Amino acid sequence: MKQFIITPAAGKRLIAKAMVKHPAVVGARTKGTIVIIAGTTNGYIAEEMLAKIDKKSSFPRHRFFRGIVLPPGGPKTKGGRLADQSGFPGDVVIQNGVWQKGKTIFDVVDNLKEGDVILKGANALDVENKRAVILIADSKSGTIGAALRVVVGRRVRLIIPVGLEKRVSGNLDEMVALMNAPGGEGPRLMPAPGEVFTELDAIALLTGAKARLVSAGGVCGAEGSVWLAVTGKSSQENAAEKLIKSVAPEPAFCL
Repeated sequence: MKQFIITPAAGKRLIAKAMVKHPAVVGARTKGTIVIIAGTTNGYIAEEMLAKIDKKSSFPRHRFFRGIVLPPGGPKTKGGRLADQSGFPGDVVIQNGVWQKGKTIFDVVDNLKEGDVILKGANALDVENKRAVILIADSKSGTIGAALRVVVGRRVRLIIPVGLEKRVSGNLDEMVALMNAPGGEGPRLMPAPGEVFTELDAIALLTGAKARLVSAGGVCGAEGSVWLAVTGKSSQENAAEKLIKSVAPEPAFCL
């Protein structure tokens, strides 16, 4: 058994490196459509994906989100969105291996079909039951509302890349009922019936080893970090060590 600390930023990079090798994503990348809905974790995925198919184009990862959670005293936001949205590049839509620059989920959702893939991040995670929910500020349920029409209606695949720092305790359905009750204030919550994909899944996919969350937290830049115990064959544990060391220097996300 080997143990590792992974910061939230390193976790995002780890998830991204695994997601580009996810069988469903590989299958849709050259023959089908992948929609990477804007979000901070998905920004790392888009960066890794576009590096494979469109090396000449620059990608503004640090503006690849609609809503964002910032600390008190940070840049001004309204309803979870930056006051200045001018740098938003749109979602990343890849059709038959070609990046459709400037398009969003809303532009292509009506044409998605079985075999296509939507990637959408989340805001709260039940690690044990592999369920996730998404904060909703939009009166029409935002991008996940659009995505679920075809996820349920046409069996388009929904994958939810989400970092372990977003884990919560308790019953997600009870949280949804609380947040969505009439008379409340602030964002609502939407359950997302997709494949939850965390750092644990990334390690398993890329190395074959099994990772367990055994501790969490830290200071001086380790805030939000997770401590993982990784087990497997010697070769798998060594592969996991090499992989995690490769993402460890990832700098913290900042605007």
